[in-house]
Amino acid sequence: QVQLVESGGGLVQAGDSLRLSCAASLGTFRGSAIAWFRQKQEKDREFVAGISHSGGFTIYGRSLEDRFTISRDDAENTAYLQMDSLKAEDTGVYICATGPNLDYGTAYDYWGQGTQVTVVV
Repeated sequence: QVQLVESGGGLVQAGDSLRLSCAASLGTFRGSAIAWFRQKQEKDREFVAGISHSGGFTIYGRSLEDRFTISRDDAENTAYLQMDSLKAEDTGVYICATGPNLDYGTAYDYWGQGTQVTVVV
């Protein structure tokens, strides 16, 4: 059992940066892939970024790689999502997930509750 808690969201202006954190408790990320998704109002959950269990391989959602960076610190049991040059369309609830395999889909075993990111123009 792994419990995930996201933090770092907030209200920012277009062009600003945010760094989201995903902390694991009651368990560990070690040996598992980690991913970030986002959910916009009345839309399906969208893949944002993922990182392999070793941290050596990352994948990103469409057109996000130039602005977003995923990383992990297994010693701190925490994953991060650095988001730069934020746009209004980045607004949504950002949710982290973990599981044995890195995947663009939603086949992850454990999910957090999410942190709200709102970008205003």
